[in-house]
Amino acid sequence: MKKTFLALLLCAATGSTFAQGIKLGLKIGPTLSTISGKDSDMANPSLLLGPHGGITANFGLTDMLSFQPELLYSQKGYRYDFTTTKGDVVHHYIDVPLLLRIDADGPFFELGPQVGFLLKAVQKPDQSTDFERTDDYNTTDIGYVAGVGYQLSSGPSIGLRYNGGITRLYKEGEQNRNIRNSAFMLQLGYRFGGE
Repeated sequence: MKKTFLALLLCAATGSTFAQGIKLGLKIGPTLSTISGKDSDMANPSLLLGPHGGITANFGLTDMLSFQPELLYSQKGYRYDFTTTKGDVVHHYIDVPLLLRIDADGPFFELGPQVGFLLKAVQKPDQSTDFERTDDYNTTDIGYVAGVGYQLSSGPSIGLRYNGGITRLYKEGEQNRNIRNSAFMLQLGYRFGGE
C-alpha cells in the first residue's frame, strides 16, 4: 500500500512539474557587498558597489511553488580602511543559487543555498598599484540566499535579495580569520514565456 501511494504521489508531482513547464529568464543589477564575521572589524569595512547578472531556469512544481536554479556572475568584496592605507578588495564569482520560490500572484519569496566559485580576487589600494590575491582565498564559497520581489505575468520582475556566506573567505593558515561574504542584490529580471 505504501509503495502504491508513493508511486501515485511521484506521478502526481511529475505531472504537475510538466504541467507547470520550464521558464528561462535573465537577471541583472547592482550588488552592495561587504564582509561579516567576528574578525571583519579588523579591516574597518564599508560597502562596495559592483554588478551581477546571469540566467535563470524556473521549474514549476505547483501553481505557487517552483524550483529556480541560477547561474550568475557576481562581483563582491569590501572597502577597507586601515590606519595607513585605504582601498578595495574585489572578488569575482560565478554563483549558483538553488532556490525554492513561492509566487503569490505577483509578489514572490525565494530561499535556498548557494555555491560560489571564485574566479579572481584583486586588492586595489587607493594610492598604489592593484595586485591579485586569489591564492589567499578559498575558491568555493558556500552560502545562502533569501529574497523578495514582484513578478509581472508578462515577464518583467524586480527583486531584492540577501546573500550571506557560511564558509570563511581565507584559506586555512595564518589568515584564516572569521570573515565571510555579505551582499545585498537589487535585481531587474525578465522571464520568457510569460502568461
